[in-house]
Amino acid sequence: MIHGLHHVAIGVTDLGAALAFYTEAFGCTAVFRSHIDGDRADADSVIGITGVAADVVMLRLGDAHLELWEYRSPAPEDRRSPANGLGYPHIAVSVTEIESEVTRLTDLGMSFVGPPVDMGPQKAVYGRDPFGNLIELYEAVE
Repeated sequence: MIHGLHHVAIGVTDLGAALAFYTEAFGCTAVFRSHIDGDRADADSVIGITGVAADVVMLRLGDAHLELWEYRSPAPEDRRSPANGLGYPHIAVSVTEIESEVTRLTDLGMSFVGPPVDMGPQKAVYGRDPFGNLIELYEAVE
């Protein structure tokens, strides 16, 4: 039985900087941290990659979680995708006062494609975090 979304994983090049950004920008709180040194058969089995070495932080974000991964081995490949890419091209976060959030997040290092767009029942805009990951700000308008 599916209960709902638990987490979205984000690969980053600097876990400390990413943790600081997501904590301040989105109000996330760290739930747990893990250090994998390439000698964990259980991690290799779950992920399907041999010799995984990485640092991981699970962050609570409202009713779901973000999981930040900084891989050391195997070397990560840049797979960030454009908005029209296949797979998982972006995550969306629910906000209020979207215009203020764009300003605040820009000051924290995000870049946006433009100002939020009012589409009737919602306002939205895409942006990239300081690590190049695509994030949509989404405000339901009632």
